[in-house]
Amino acid sequence: MGKLKDIFKENSPFKLFLTSIVVTGLAYGLYKGILDNYLAEVVGMGEMDRGITEFFREIPGVLLIFILALFYMLSAESLYKVGAVVMLVGMGMHAILPPVKVLTVLAICIFSTGEHIQLGMKSTLSLEYSRPGRGGAAQGMQNSANQIGTVAGYLVVVAVFSLLPKDQPYNLFFWLATGLTAVSAAFSMRITGNSRPDETKRRFYFNRKYSKYYMLEIFYGARKQVFMTFGPYVLVLFYGANAATISLLFAVSAIVCFFAAPLVGRIIDTLGYKVVMVSDTLILVIVCFFYGFAHYLFPMRIAFLVCCVNYVLDAVISLASMASNVYVQDLSDSQEEVKATISTGVSVNHVITIFIALFGGWIWQTLGIETLFIVSAVLGLINSAYAASIKMKKPASGSLPADR
Repeated sequence: MGKLKDIFKENSPFKLFLTSIVVTGLAYGLYKGILDNYLAEVVGMGEMDRGITEFFREIPGVLLIFILALFYMLSAESLYKVGAVVMLVGMGMHAILPPVKVLTVLAICIFSTGEHIQLGMKSTLSLEYSRPGRGGAAQGMQNSANQIGTVAGYLVVVAVFSLLPKDQPYNLFFWLATGLTAVSAAFSMRITGNSRPDETKRRFYFNRKYSKYYMLEIFYGARKQVFMTFGPYVLVLFYGANAATISLLFAVSAIVCFFAAPLVGRIIDTLGYKVVMVSDTLILVIVCFFYGFAHYLFPMRIAFLVCCVNYVLDAVISLASMASNVYVQDLSDSQEEVKATISTGVSVNHVITIFIALFGGWIWQTLGIETLFIVSAVLGLINSAYAASIKMKKPASGSLPADR
């Protein structure tokens, strides 16, 4: 605890804040670890249905800037509490409502709304509670708390679903996740303070000099959505992966990224953001090829393992998105401009993802997974070509954490 006291102000409610994040992460790990299998096996969602579901899950991300503007009079602590309550409602709906497609999508959308509201406040509260000059460490600690909880949730799913392979207790896990979300909300309600939310996250900030950054965010959002939405669903529908396997894959991916993130940051600092932005999407082409065509090249069991490895590899190369934040920093005239531009970039990113979710589901259903990942690879190549046109103004500077 001594280390935490070196990072956070002693009179701040940082213990309650971090505890709520760990518990929320645990609930999310339980929820995310079973969701894809639940949608496929219980709700009966196919390829197009999954795209529609993701469309509505991403809508709150697009509308977040308007939601925050609507509640502009509330403090960051109050908004964090609002997010906790909305998440609890959404999770409770999963536990109570029957597995009907429309009701399931509604529950996912409401949970996602609360999740996005809290996401917008986590950095604000971390910075507010940090000691002078320790803002980066505070945000890193907040990130670690979330990762620890989420990975623990994934591993619980792996353990239980491995022991009960034929009697998979999806509804029990929704109730457990609801209970944990309620506990997290209770901790959140005890957080006191009157921190002001980051004003740069309440408005769109467009500047012509960032036009290439906005385009890069569009390409990144499109290609990210293909893997985030359809990567696990390919393993479930096409290869028959169960919830334990998917949760284990998520856990491994999170752990690998936890250790890989600092290394990727150092690579960006050493080689420069332009080199990283060009090369990461070239690697993506290889990842997409094996994800879409592994079943033609290998026996199904080997093809499944190849896809799992490529899923983790995609998560690692996605960390290279930090390079675009360094690019913004290179162009900016102030830290406030950096924050406002990155916030707008995230909104632009979300706008494209909702359409890719719908379009991707249609492509998979009508043209097959091969075409879906060919499209993703083409987007990667366009991204690389566009990144290659960037002119670096000055040597690469320290990286900023990606706000995803």
